[in-house]
Amino acid sequence: MGSRHFELIFDHVGHYGRFQKVLYLICAFQNISCGIHYLASVFMGVAPYHVCRPPGNVSRVVFHNHSNWSLEDSGALLSSGHKDYVAVQLQNGEIWELSRCSRSKRENTSSLDYEYTGSKKEFPCVDGYIYDQNKWKSTAVTQWNLVCDRKWLAMLIQPLFMFGVLLGSVTFGYFADRLGRRVVLWATSSGMFLFGIAAAFAADYYTFMAARFFLAMVASGYLVVGFVYVMEFIGMKYRTWASVHMHTFFAAGTLLVALTGYLVRTWWLYQMILSTVTVPFILCCWVLPETPLWLLSEGRYEEAQKIVDIIAKWNRTSSCKLSELLSLDLQGPVGNSPAEVQKHNLSYLFYNWSIATRTLTVWLIWFTGSLGFYSFSLNSINLGGNEYLNLFLLGVVEIPAYTFVCIAMDKVGRRTVLVFALFCSALACGVIMVIPQKHYVLGVATAMVGKFAIGAAFGLIYLYTAELYPTIVRSLAVGSGSMVCRLASILAPFSVDLRSIWIFIPQVFVGTMAFLSGVLTLKLPETLGKRLASTWEEAAKLESENERNSSKLLPTTNNIGLEKTEAITPRDSGLGE
Repeated sequence: MGSRHFELIFDHVGHYGRFQKVLYLICAFQNISCGIHYLASVFMGVAPYHVCRPPGNVSRVVFHNHSNWSLEDSGALLSSGHKDYVAVQLQNGEIWELSRCSRSKRENTSSLDYEYTGSKKEFPCVDGYIYDQNKWKSTAVTQWNLVCDRKWLAMLIQPLFMFGVLLGSVTFGYFADRLGRRVVLWATSSGMFLFGIAAAFAADYYTFMAARFFLAMVASGYLVVGFVYVMEFIGMKYRTWASVHMHTFFAAGTLLVALTGYLVRTWWLYQMILSTVTVPFILCCWVLPETPLWLLSEGRYEEAQKIVDIIAKWNRTSSCKLSELLSLDLQGPVGNSPAEVQKHNLSYLFYNWSIATRTLTVWLIWFTGSLGFYSFSLNSINLGGNEYLNLFLLGVVEIPAYTFVCIAMDKVGRRTVLVFALFCSALACGVIMVIPQKHYVLGVATAMVGKFAIGAAFGLIYLYTAELYPTIVRSLAVGSGSMVCRLASILAPFSVDLRSIWIFIPQVFVGTMAFLSGVLTLKLPETLGKRLASTWEEAAKLESENERNSSKLLPTTNNIGLEKTEAITPRDSGLGE
């Protein structure tokens, strides 16, 4: 059964009535939990200032001309800009110099002076570290001493999570086609709660990472299946607005991460509280019905008819007989005719030189959008000022960005909005680099502009990609772009970590990629008001097609969300953030 025929059902029962509104709010609410877990590591994986723990009890502490500090305050001393060591005298008379990743024992213990030119012997930090607790009582880094020679383990926290996102979008997309959307929504939501709690109570680093990996898989699975589930219940007239604003609820998760991080400074309690946000959905998701489209594709006509009747009752409209409306054969499975559709592989996105150039450009935009989105968010704690307020503000600006996309893309065109967003994000990255660090307020404001722009580009690229390709490879085009997007999300944390070499490396990477993407986007055709391409010839001639769709069809959302739900097939992984 094609999506065009299925729109006739919405003409009878309503495109976006009371039933769809309630269902949309329930499912979109769960997107908040996904946004939470995607960015929870911003605070959970932070590395506070630290020094080596001495091999005994300390009686005196000396730091430059200060001698009245306790050893617990040493982190605050080093965080004030000093990169030196702390001299301590133990109760047994030994004098040690404690630095971040090593400690030295002085041979001469006659006096505790900070400056020392005598002989000393260096030792590793086998007794652990003392961490500055002025900002964070504990993090995953302090829990398992993921600093110095174990720092690389901390650097894997977010990339491994994003790798789980990649696998989850593929895995649960397949299960949703085989088992149905409803059961996958319940399974992934329950998994988000269970694995979230498991991560909070992990006994060691490897258990923690395993729990986070599976948490990423189920969160990504929900985003993919939840998106398609909602789109299969909403009529064409409202589908563009609904699909774009699913991202808004994801952004709300970022706000909760910032608020919870500010109020709760112990990492496991912070993780546990954030994991409970998914509980309301788990309690009510059992009332969600299976989508009629999936039921019809499986030949379960009577069940589909019951769901359509429920929708009509909620929306206070008249129902319709599916057998009459769609000429279904009640004696056999429905919707089997699409089985004859030819399957295509990745090489079809390189049909000729023009299409190959278009594909590489689209992939670059996907990569840039994801790299910028996560680089701005993960780097928020390094902008200066209040780290929690920074992340909160960078999450807030996403909400008007998606509203801007919904309005502007139908006014001035998809390509124009995308080019504007990419150039603005590139400019913001450049401006951040020339703002003195002491003027961090200006830096945060500029980062907000950059996040607004990259968020707008990220929200639009799903729609624009599907409009650039013909029906036979549309799902493949969106899926391949999303795979490139996942690669960027894996690399983004490493980009932020490279600021230890030069603080502006994240801005250089994102700014350069955004500028290059913006220039290449100028070569792409405008798709506003043009008919969906069905063949490669039509796709290649998009630039010269000037026909306007008199019915103002919003084709892309129709195809992403409802064209035999191609967007949920295993190869089309990752319709989420």
